[in-house]
Amino acid sequence: MNRFLLPLVLIFAWHSAQAREAAPTRAVPAPVTATSAQMDPEYWIGKLRKPGTIILDSRSIDAQNARLRREDSTYTDLEQLPSSISGDLVRAWVGRLSRLPQQPLWNEHGQPVGSADLAELADNAGLAAIPPAWSTRFGLVVARADLRTFPSLLRVFSRIGDVDIDRFQETALYPGTAAAIVHESRDRQWWFVVTALYAGWIEKSRIAEGRRQAVLDYGRTGPGIVVIGARAATVFTPELPETSELQLDMGVRLPLLTAVELVNGQDPSAAYVVQLPIRLADGSLRLAPTLLPRSAPVSETYLPLSEANLLRQAFKFLGERYGWGGSYNGRDCSAFVSDVFRSFGVDLPRNTGDQARSPALNWIQFSQASGGRVREAALRQLRVGDLLYLPGHVMMVIGFERGLPYVIHDTAGATHRDAGGGLSRRVLNGVTVTPLLPLLSDTGQPYVERLTSIVRIGAEPWRK
Repeated sequence: MNRFLLPLVLIFAWHSAQAREAAPTRAVPAPVTATSAQMDPEYWIGKLRKPGTIILDSRSIDAQNARLRREDSTYTDLEQLPSSISGDLVRAWVGRLSRLPQQPLWNEHGQPVGSADLAELADNAGLAAIPPAWSTRFGLVVARADLRTFPSLLRVFSRIGDVDIDRFQETALYPGTAAAIVHESRDRQWWFVVTALYAGWIEKSRIAEGRRQAVLDYGRTGPGIVVIGARAATVFTPELPETSELQLDMGVRLPLLTAVELVNGQDPSAAYVVQLPIRLADGSLRLAPTLLPRSAPVSETYLPLSEANLLRQAFKFLGERYGWGGSYNGRDCSAFVSDVFRSFGVDLPRNTGDQARSPALNWIQFSQASGGRVREAALRQLRVGDLLYLPGHVMMVIGFERGLPYVIHDTAGATHRDAGGGLSRRVLNGVTVTPLLPLLSDTGQPYVERLTSIVRIGAEPWRK
């Protein structure tokens, strides 16, 4: 089907069991952003027939997470790592990530990054110094930290002046994340770490080394507190600056302590007492009691996974600045959906490509040969919470307006057709709500034609 005809076909022929209004009867230039009313989750919740119906219960979520650990090759089960890791495996981990780029790069001042600069980065990665075997060590992240391509804070960009997408930024790790420490940089300022979902370079100051089982058991069992807001922060305390006003992002789970009389010079009756990892002067781990105010957006259990809760959780990030790889103290599109689902206890792979094809998830895939009817049929089945993937991007379905799907996503911008039929680019740079059908690639290809898969977090399979 012609790429420009497909959206028109969808506009005129759309039929969804979830939509309350009929599709429009004539094609008009569609806005690329939502109205003020559509920026409120309750607007979309009001359109649902059974907003509180549980999509997956806790037992089903545990089973899905177990499939992810068992079947998804992007997941690393830290429990299964041996006490000694071969140098060949460490070289493979580091070498796969810390490869010298072939394309030109510029720094944030618009100056080219030269071959000498890149060679220095590669040298600091210390591949040649990796021993035949490495005794596996473990640590906990003590504060939100960047995970980098190289052991360096150098920010590099593909285009002069485009300083939002740092090509050496991989992801962000949150406090309490367990990591295997497998290599050290030549300058001894960085560790190369492997977490369950990602591997990369982290500054040593952001991780504390502890006993293997203490690290792996942290926050997994016993009573805990889950952050259900976009962010929460611990109470200010001069007695323990390491845990004072510490940022905790959505989905972080911390061990909960009870029967504690005094914490850092403060009565804990108006707060939750949690255990946070801190790094001692020698780099070792200590778990320290810390207060989270009762007013913080937290829960003693993961939230029930329902359509209404999904919408409310996703909209808590509305307006946050887009942050490639977790930069700008934010998140990118795949981290956005990961953090939302983590507040329900659902684990997802880190990157869009891995999420889109994970064998642990329920999806329908498309190829270049998939015709318009195949895609149209799949779009008719969309439900709130479904994840739409195209190369390098993911969007979450939030509902239907006049029979047409709307999404919430963390995006740099959107291309669409203006009233004259020409291509127009709208800079967004944040979490926002848009209709799906008007969205185009920079070349004018509709997003619906570029979809590679649709993932549904739920038990009901796709009808193919």
